[in-house]
Amino acid sequence: MDSGSADVAGVNRVAGLVAGYARDAGMRLEPVRLADGRAALIARRGGAGRRKILLVGHMDTVFPAGTAAARPFQVDGDRALGPGVCDGKGGLLAGLAAVEALILLGAERYGELTLVCSPDEEAGSPLGRAVLRREARDAAAALCLECAPADGSLIAARKGVTEVEIVLRGRAAHPGVDAERGADAALAAARLTVALQELNRGRPGVTVTVGVLSAGTAPNMVAESARLAVDVRADRAADFDAAVRDVRRLADGHGVPGVTAEIAERAPMPPWEGGPRTDALADAACALGRELGLHIRARAVGCGADANLVAAAGTPVLDGLGPIGGAAHTPGEWLDLSSLVPRTALLAGLIDRVAAAATGLGGLGVEGAI
Repeated sequence: MDSGSADVAGVNRVAGLVAGYARDAGMRLEPVRLADGRAALIARRGGAGRRKILLVGHMDTVFPAGTAAARPFQVDGDRALGPGVCDGKGGLLAGLAAVEALILLGAERYGELTLVCSPDEEAGSPLGRAVLRREARDAAAALCLECAPADGSLIAARKGVTEVEIVLRGRAAHPGVDAERGADAALAAARLTVALQELNRGRPGVTVTVGVLSAGTAPNMVAESARLAVDVRADRAADFDAAVRDVRRLADGHGVPGVTAEIAERAPMPPWEGGPRTDALADAACALGRELGLHIRARAVGCGADANLVAAAGTPVLDGLGPIGGAAHTPGEWLDLSSLVPRTALLAGLIDRVAAAATGLGGLGVEGAI
């Protein structure tokens, strides 16, 4: 199904399908209608324990309407292919399968198992973040269902990411008659792009990328306006905040008289720096993996996700608990079908162990973390 972040109808169709799966698994549904008409989906299952465990997945993709027809789901050997197959529909479905397995086994030591399905993660969850933060506040731990990278690693930290949009307003003029009356927004955009690139020579772990640059409307006109969309990433909160301040400072100081800058930040995701509580979850997951014959490790990655927002609420988080996949955001996106059973078993087992620790039933080394 097409479900690009901007495709509200498509995301809602996916939400309806996932709601049916969750209901069939024995979960209680709570659709949440958001401001633009799209729905986030919450599914709950009560257990015998005391504490809440949060599962987090997302229903949207980066692909426009028509992609599912042009590049439909298919299986090629041990790989599944198609838009969103690993980012993040494979993980979302694996989460539901893990819930079903625990119910069938009678292994419901959690107080409540809550699945939150975000409808706009690929856009930074501008609407879904309020739901995520609300559900995270009283959770003992959050297990996020993004698929694991190709090496099978768990994700224990993510860079913060934000988009800074800069609109430069100049003054149009005829370049052959009264060019001196103009204020060239294109020149300001060019100078600003070079200056922003230089920020990559500063703080380690910080990247600044001008991903979109446009200016002017005709070659025989001094450009009246220009637009830059700038991607800012950092692995530490202090560096993240400083990098955004640097972008704003450079936008205001581009050096072309008569050109002004309008600056807007879109859906910032703060860095998730990991820490002892994430390390405890990762250690428990890696130990369980060894029991299952999986040799896995936990590491940091450079992309943001809903895990960043959940971690910002103060909840212990571990990510990358879906199956293994790769080439996300490209036509070659794939999911490793041979990883489906072992990774879903890992997820189900980790839910049970965290639930036991939170209830005081398990000596897994994570009690102090949660």
